[in-house]
Amino acid sequence: MSHEKYEEYQECIAACHACAVACNHCAACCLQEPDIKMLARCIALDSDCAQICELAVAFMSGGSEYSAALCALCADICRDCGAECAKHDMDHCQQCAEACRRCEQACREMAQRSRAAPLEV
Repeated sequence: MSHEKYEEYQECIAACHACAVACNHCAACCLQEPDIKMLARCIALDSDCAQICELAVAFMSGGSEYSAALCALCADICRDCGAECAKHDMDHCQQCAEACRRCEQACREMAQRSRAAPLEV
């Protein structure tokens, strides 16, 4: 992958990294809340979202030809995780919801750009 392409993906890479950190933090905080059962879906989506965001970072950083497809899926998971977190009033859930929204947008934009112009490996 050319350095120019890598630079082009920096915003998405940063958004995915920040989202993974926010999701891991949210899940850990949710596990400390009094009603964990009420937060079960939030915790599960936090885990899924953090994992796919980390994988997206690795794919983009390495110039994988599957980056666009993975980022499209990452955007979908971020959308669902953000919507679930937004339902809860705790600060960690609200911060996670915002990180998910930013990551969803960055991943959708990156996926569209990449599909329009394939990576040079």
